[in-house]
Amino acid sequence: MTRLLHYLTHPQVRIDPDIPVPDWGLNETGAARVRELAQTGDLGGIARIWSSAERKAIETAEPLAKAANAPLEIMERMHENDRSATGFLPPPEFEERADAFFARPDESVRGWERAIDAQARIVSATERAIAETEGSLLLTGHGGVGTLLYCHLAGLPIDRSQDQQGGGHFFTVDLDTGRPRHGWRPMEDWPRA
Repeated sequence: MTRLLHYLTHPQVRIDPDIPVPDWGLNETGAARVRELAQTGDLGGIARIWSSAERKAIETAEPLAKAANAPLEIMERMHENDRSATGFLPPPEFEERADAFFARPDESVRGWERAIDAQARIVSATERAIAETEGSLLLTGHGGVGTLLYCHLAGLPIDRSQDQQGGGHFFTVDLDTGRPRHGWRPMEDWPRA
């Protein structure tokens, strides 16, 4: 049987400029999307779920681990690109910085972690998760590092054109070939049980 790796980003979050971004949780829409996937998605083939230690990723992983009857592992190194130098940025400014993060991967944008460093970190974390899991696995994480991982696995240069179209998207990798089977898809397109 083919081993698969699914990478799923957390869906919509409760934005609060007074709370550090890693501590943001899912909002009602995001939580409802996760519940729907847990209730209707085909999660039976997943042997283990790995999550970033950020609250929104854990809130995505926990119901899915329960539905899949799979152990959940928290891995700190799966966190989103480190943007603590700027903290919360209003959406237009954030999008401008994110564009620069992907466009200049060898540079730190206003103190943000460099894209090449974030990519090396998420690739290393993913390799560890694969090595420590017998069977298929699900990683719950974030759009920025997820896109960096996708670019690496697809053999593409770092480019924001490969980014998901909003939170709550996934891609699937065939571990026999090490290549993605498809690009980002909304979690509602997950195969049904």
